Amino acid sequence: MGARITKGRMMNILVTGAAGFLGSHLCDRLIKDGHFVIGMDNFITGSPRNLEHLAGNEQFLFIKQDVSNFIFAPGKIDAVMHFASPASPNKESRFGYPNLPIQTMKAGALGTHNTLGVAKAHYARYLLASTSEIYGDPAVNPQPESYWGHVNPIGPRSMYDEAKRFAEALVMSYHNFHSIDTRIVRIFNTYGTRMRLDDGRVVPNFIQQALRKEPLTVYGDGSQTRSFCFVDDLIEGIMRLFHSDETMPVNIGNPVEMSMLALADTINQICNNPAGIKFMKNLQLGNDPKRRQPDITKAKQILDWSPQVNVEEGIRRVLPYFKQEMGLAE
Repeated sequence: MGARITKGRMMNILVTGAAGFLGSHLCDRLIKDGHFVIGMDNFITGSPRNLEHLAGNEQFLFIKQDVSNFIFAPGKIDAVMHFASPASPNKESRFGYPNLPIQTMKAGALGTHNTLGVAKAHYARYLLASTSEIYGDPAVNPQPESYWGHVNPIGPRSMYDEAKRFAEALVMSYHNFHSIDTRIVRIFNTYGTRMRLDDGRVVPNFIQQALRKEPLTVYGDGSQTRSFCFVDDLIEGIMRLFHSDETMPVNIGNPVEMSMLALADTINQICNNPAGIKFMKNLQLGNDPKRRQPDITKAKQILDWSPQVNVEEGIRRVLPYFKQEMGLAE
């Protein structure tokens, strides 16, 4: 049922979560590539500031809407890219999904259903922004796409984990039953400009503490690991997947595993922060994965993709943004 899309042809593309950290960068890339973008967001976690630079751009139309409600998109839609969802696990942040549990479930369930409906009506290609949280607290490291995960369905992270797992199942159901031309990207930890200062995730937290010359707060012994992908690398991987013929899930992330302690040391060194590290009792969200590292063999083979920006270079690139947001710009 899905129409064949030729790379290089201008398309009308609906992007949900357009005012978010990743969604806004995706809009920029699509516009740069010559496409017309209909951005959709209800600003529950996204920020209007992320789209200010697109005001008056003839290739961009914004619609304020909650994707859990019926979606109408004007004109012919060639592709739908569903990025709308809270994404921060931090329970201390008002933007964290522990504080937005119902909205998170609705974005993953009703939002995915509604956006798939748009794709079905328009014979459009569909791309779902899924997550490494699909794998839960993994018993396998690194995590390949074939790993089914180790997830607590009623735990404190379940509103996000299960919303995305349901979304993947629904996408594959539409692909198999309605022949929708679908893509699923499993996104691992990503950082870059346009992250909220009060997002609550580790990179903005550490950078702000380091720029204020405060000790960086590390919970537990700092041995828990993540992999950190620079946003430009992630968007490139997503675009390659979008233009590929791969319909099964693909991991996109940085395969370099890094402990929280190593990340803190790296940021302190780059920011010339002499305050060091403060260890705190681990009061983070329950079922916090102890290890997280993508197996990107599939992305390398199918998409010829691998990240180009290492963590040290990426942190240096985002520092001017955080300094400006904090009022510390020179």
